[in-house]
Amino acid sequence: MEQIITLRRKASHTTGITERRLGRIVFSPQAAAQRADEFLLVRKSDPAVGANDAAGFAAILVEDGAEHLVPDGLGVPVLSGLSELATVSPNSIIAVSPNGFTHTLYRPESRFNAIFATGQCNSNCLMCSQPPADDDIPSLIDEHLRLLDLIPSPPESFGITGGEPTLLGDGLVRILDEIKQRFPSVALTMLTNGRTFSDPALVRKLAAVVPNDFLVAIPLYADTPSIHDWIVQAKGAFAETMAGLYNAARYRLRVEIRVVLHMQTIPRLVPLMDFIYRNLPFVSHVALMGLENMGYVKKNWDELWIDPLDYADELTEAVRRMHYREMQVSIYNLPLCVVPKPVRAFARQSISDYKNLYLEECDGCTLRAECAGLFASSKERHSRGIQRQ
Repeated sequence: MEQIITLRRKASHTTGITERRLGRIVFSPQAAAQRADEFLLVRKSDPAVGANDAAGFAAILVEDGAEHLVPDGLGVPVLSGLSELATVSPNSIIAVSPNGFTHTLYRPESRFNAIFATGQCNSNCLMCSQPPADDDIPSLIDEHLRLLDLIPSPPESFGITGGEPTLLGDGLVRILDEIKQRFPSVALTMLTNGRTFSDPALVRKLAAVVPNDFLVAIPLYADTPSIHDWIVQAKGAFAETMAGLYNAARYRLRVEIRVVLHMQTIPRLVPLMDFIYRNLPFVSHVALMGLENMGYVKKNWDELWIDPLDYADELTEAVRRMHYREMQVSIYNLPLCVVPKPVRAFARQSISDYKNLYLEECDGCTLRAECAGLFASSKERHSRGIQRQ
């Protein structure tokens, strides 16, 4: 079983940190002109840090056990006693807070980097892996723009997620415009419930500033309003989402439909594919997604969980109906051993690397190289069909 990538850590001791700040990681002292944007990472194997080495850095991050290498009185903020630093690489972008918590916001070696736009949301989905939370939206926008400014070279792909990103309003327009200016060729995907897209003025603003390779991913959970609205816990959401989808098409945004597979969506899965084909022929892709055991899923488990083995027929038929109608379709977040063989070719390695897991049963599997594996949250609760192939 593999080590999960650690994104959040807590320092045992901090000095000089008075506000949350972002910085780009370096492993050795750099030119003085660059240091205001950088955090110097000091590891146990590094030489001692002198006053000239430390001067001008935004902060110094010290590995647990390396505290003796960083003397007091350097005049630079210091966070010490940090562990699990093996996956922190040069040019990673880290946020540090006065309480000692650190959060990796960007990893240059990863294809799963994204801006977490806001914790706020206008839905409250039964299976939300990131339940809604209040936050300070104005300060978030500034932080997101700061993050983009710190990325040293254009990424091939990038994402925007939440919460509901469109609740940032004109702030989202600013973020998208900055991405387009800095990284015009990036493949950018934004996850949104699509409800605020029912306002054509907002969609028009967004469409004017998105990069050329932009995909908006919108969930649709049933072909009937009552079921979709129940799943997202918001009356009228189906009507708003449908209006939003048509506005996205009107302004030539490329659209992906996402369907999370669970007990509430499986009964209408095949009819939903027919509905999409007849009513949303402009969508560029349909993603059928395995359930992540996080957030509200934990408390709604009995209402949501259905073993993928038990919806194999519905999944197979859903994929066939899309494929035979020449609509692009993929299966996300399911290990290959529980995907029906006739549709395994549609399964993708879609789970973000920082929460990806393979079980002991996966060791030596002939399909391992092509398999999505599991969410780390599924270590204890997962399909009965996990087995070496």
